[in-house]
Amino acid sequence: MKRYIIIIFLFFSLLKIFAQERQPITLNIKQAETLFLENNLELLATKFNVDIADAAILQAKLWDNPSLSIGDVNLWSTSLQREGEDQVIPPLFGSFGKNTEFSVELSQLIQTANKRGKLIRREKISKDMASQEFEETLRGLKTELRKTMQDILYSQSYVTVLSNQQKYINQLVESFRKQVQSGNVAKSELLRLQSSLLELENEINEVHTTLNDQEKTLKIFLNLDTFIKVEIVDNQISSRDPETIVLLTLFDIADEARPDLKLRKLQTSFHQKSLDYERSLRVPDISLSANYDRHGGVWKNFVGFGVSIDLPFFNRNQGNIKAAKATLAQNELLVRQQQNLVRQEITNSYNNYIYAYRFYEKIKENSLLSELDSMLDVYMKNLLNKNISMLEYIDFMDTYRANKGTILNARKQLNMQFEELQYTVGTDIK
Repeated sequence: MKRYIIIIFLFFSLLKIFAQERQPITLNIKQAETLFLENNLELLATKFNVDIADAAILQAKLWDNPSLSIGDVNLWSTSLQREGEDQVIPPLFGSFGKNTEFSVELSQLIQTANKRGKLIRREKISKDMASQEFEETLRGLKTELRKTMQDILYSQSYVTVLSNQQKYINQLVESFRKQVQSGNVAKSELLRLQSSLLELENEINEVHTTLNDQEKTLKIFLNLDTFIKVEIVDNQISSRDPETIVLLTLFDIADEARPDLKLRKLQTSFHQKSLDYERSLRVPDISLSANYDRHGGVWKNFVGFGVSIDLPFFNRNQGNIKAAKATLAQNELLVRQQQNLVRQEITNSYNNYIYAYRFYEKIKENSLLSELDSMLDVYMKNLLNKNISMLEYIDFMDTYRANKGTILNARKQLNMQFEELQYTVGTDIK
């Protein structure tokens, strides 16, 4: 009985899996980005760094705990030890503590030179740095996501092109097979057509393999189930004319938007606060204490107070202060280096986008390329009517496929370069 139950369970599980595979999710680019912000595990994990930085601020605000020590306790006393004493030490309560002396001390460390406040301010900058690290992770992942979707759109469109060709060649193969049986067409013609079809089907399989890898990457970005098939719908607006984009304006936007640049500037502030904190450590802290001694001296119950402080004769934190100064000067140079890098990246991406835009606009203006799809039917009829040779038809199909691939790739590169430009600027270009 158990065996049948297991078989039935596996059967329905497989049905569920197959049902999932047959029901793809269709997403446009905006919907995919919304899912990404809600579900991406790497992004969600990075966000916890801000909470960790909040906890560090909370910890910096806490005072040092007071210290309680009990000492000089005699656990037993003999008559020989008490010989010559005029009186017996009374118990604390009941019979506990009779003939027992002890001391109790309570001490509290007091930080000087506003060390605690300086440490809090440094940790607050650490939180700002964690926020910018999150923004930097978001910037990189979002760009990768958008590029992955552009890859998928290209693969989906190219598969459609190849499948359309496959449909026409399949029709021709069936027609030529009948012609061969009737003796009207040589077998070599059919063989050449079938060979072209095999090459086409092999390319379709290769594109499907690439598409599967791209969908895998996308599902990792969106944290989707393995058995879900994702289809991306292209709903992008027209490309932005680079003539309307001012390069110097992009520099100004990047100065305010690039998380890595803001992070580098925050690191300068962090090192400045670290220098302030290290300098404050030159001032020794004070420790206040209060102690009680029971029968440990001339007084039966002695209560005293004390103050302790380190004498900064040898160690005035000179090494750490020198290191903090060097780190601050080093980071100031790195900020300038980062600013230069940002401008170079923006300029390079801007130029690449101009090239991609001009090439795609040139393709769109070519009326012959836009008529390729309508020529498929024309060439098939001409081949059947023997107005063109098989070699001419195969050459046209290869040319059709190459030109369609060029058009789709030019469009993909245009979108890719625009995403790269937005990545280097650090925000979406409005």
